[in-house]
Amino acid sequence: MPWESFQIPIVLMLMALVLVGFVRERLAPDVIAMLAFSALIATGILTSDEALSVFSNSGPITVACMFILSAALERTGVVDRLGGIAIKAAGRSPRLALIGMGVVVLTVSAFINNTPVVVILTPVAILMARTLQVAPSRLLIPLSYASIFGGTTTLLGSSTNLLVSGVAVSHGLPPISMFEITAPGVVMAVLGITYLAVFGRWLLPDRRSPVVEQPERLFLSEVLIPSDSPLVGRTLAQAGLRSGEAVRVLEVIKGEQSFRYAIDDIVLEPGSRIVLETHAGGLLGLHETGRLDFGARDRHLVEPVREEPGVLMEGVVGPHSRMISHPIADLNLRLYGVYILAVHRRGAELHGNFDELTLASGDILLLEGTTDGLRRLFDRGELVNLTEPSDRPLRPDKAPIAISAVAAVAVLGAFDVLPIEMLALIGATAVVALGCLRPDEAYEAIQWRILFLIFGMLGLGIAFEKTGAADVLVREVATVASGLSPVAILALLYLFTSILTEFMSNNATALLVTPIAIALAEQLGVDPRPFVIAVVFAASASFATPIGYQTNTFVYGAGGYKFTDFLRVGVPLSAIMWIAACILIPLFWPLAP
Repeated sequence: MPWESFQIPIVLMLMALVLVGFVRERLAPDVIAMLAFSALIATGILTSDEALSVFSNSGPITVACMFILSAALERTGVVDRLGGIAIKAAGRSPRLALIGMGVVVLTVSAFINNTPVVVILTPVAILMARTLQVAPSRLLIPLSYASIFGGTTTLLGSSTNLLVSGVAVSHGLPPISMFEITAPGVVMAVLGITYLAVFGRWLLPDRRSPVVEQPERLFLSEVLIPSDSPLVGRTLAQAGLRSGEAVRVLEVIKGEQSFRYAIDDIVLEPGSRIVLETHAGGLLGLHETGRLDFGARDRHLVEPVREEPGVLMEGVVGPHSRMISHPIADLNLRLYGVYILAVHRRGAELHGNFDELTLASGDILLLEGTTDGLRRLFDRGELVNLTEPSDRPLRPDKAPIAISAVAAVAVLGAFDVLPIEMLALIGATAVVALGCLRPDEAYEAIQWRILFLIFGMLGLGIAFEKTGAADVLVREVATVASGLSPVAILALLYLFTSILTEFMSNNATALLVTPIAIALAEQLGVDPRPFVIAVVFAASASFATPIGYQTNTFVYGAGGYKFTDFLRVGVPLSAIMWIAACILIPLFWPLAP
């Protein structure tokens, strides 16, 4: 049997494995995609030229440049100013606050990447909530959703739009123009914000986000028994740290020995470490007694030359922080005079050695340090200050340059003066050359994981087309859907894509589904354009889970939400968006070839 006959099953199996890997999240999505890409090269399904063609694709280049343009707007204070406008417009009405914030976020997200908008405005939304005396959870889900709405109103609004456009071009279709999706996108955005404003008061949860207001939030921490502690020589029970009470002891470490079971009678010694779980109030109570030493694992065993009063603050690990996937012991935060007292991860039990705990996006850290040290740490962008909006070093004098660069890319792209990838490249170069960003900040702004996810999925897409696996899959789908109208099949495509994007990356979903959508339309003998547009809207329509979209994941921890909160608010919204898309898409893009 010739080797070619095995290629289709291999490609379909790889696609299934990639899909399962994305959902289970045992490995990072970019690693999974690149493993599949490597397997295709190793088996000879992709030739060297075909594999290298992935890296010359214009889509990832455009996405990288848009990350830089987004960072320029961020570092010049444009987003902060718009956040201030939203606070002033809110007045004393929670509903007006939601609408005003939604309009601001919608406008900004139409032209820059969603994630930095949500990261910057999360502390602003928390301040707004305090001003209005409502829980931050009433505003943070709408903040995330509004950024998603804005991302589907222009080509530049989301990297997903750019990727779908690139895949369309590779299949011989014209690219998506700058404002081609604006009219239906605005209609759907208005529907979404109206839904949140009208029904949000009944659906949005009332959960207190700051640690001092939410005692049920549990933190994992590790403490040291100092040599002069009154707890030396006592058991955990005698020390008032009996496991299972307000403070739950998970582990006691004495030298190289670890004790996790039947630990109530263990005698504490100088240098013993205790891994415990408690709410923030209990943790701060232990801290104030002085009987336990927090952060001692990071401190030098010498007398300090000077001592500054410490403050406690709460920060959340950002979606693109370099702290992600690093254990606490490797962070070296003592360089800032900052110590991690505890870690909270929404929806997860944290166990094991505190120093070896690997941080993830959305983790909330309870921090102690000097005001200056904490501010410098937040200024780096690794953590977002949830305790209070912090003033970051910005370049407001460069704001007109950043705004002009983004506006020029949008306007010139709308008139097809140059291809969008060329305009984005020129714009990104200009904001660096003219001082909106330093070169190192520009490189840091590029989300390399997303780029390599795109590269891997593009390689899988080439193999999918080359081997005929796409034709096999589309023929099976067409057979199952025989007898249905093209509009019904379009609706099913949107629904399938929307469900898929709730459990895996929106970019991965778009790259996976777009070639299938185009081939399905051609099989049906209808114009592929409406099917491509359906993928654009559906791949970003992640409202029902906190894991399908980065902004949802970020506010999940910051707002103190439960998983079911997203289901309660997001499922009806997803249904509204589905119905609206099925009506609007055929109106703007007729199905007739």
